[in-house]
Amino acid sequence: MIDHIGIQVSDFDKSLAFYKASLAPIGYEVIRQFPGVAGLGVDGKPDFWFIARPGGSPIHVAFRVPTRKLVDAFYEAGIAAGGRDNGKPGVREMYHPHYYGAFVLDPDGHNVEVVCHEPYLA
Repeated sequence: MIDHIGIQVSDFDKSLAFYKASLAPIGYEVIRQFPGVAGLGVDGKPDFWFIARPGGSPIHVAFRVPTRKLVDAFYEAGIAAGGRDNGKPGVREMYHPHYYGAFVLDPDGHNVEVVCHEPYLA
């Protein structure tokens, strides 16, 4: 079980603005912040951290949510916050029949995904 993850970013302020806006629809907020470091999470527990340290290699991180509407909301917020499209919301049957995800590249090119594994319920 993963407790938390940390990534490196080249522009702390730009990344802070991006992550605050793009992860807000799925309930994430800044819980801890120090000079050049921020920890975001839900319910008072920071589990997604980033630190100002240019030169890191881009990574992929995925956040699981319970509904497809939250995937859509993340995508819209991420693009509005300056992220770049890396896969519009949709079903990815190659993973499994109910895999519904969206992908946005952050300011450093990190591939941020939000995914719902539940079947569509109208």
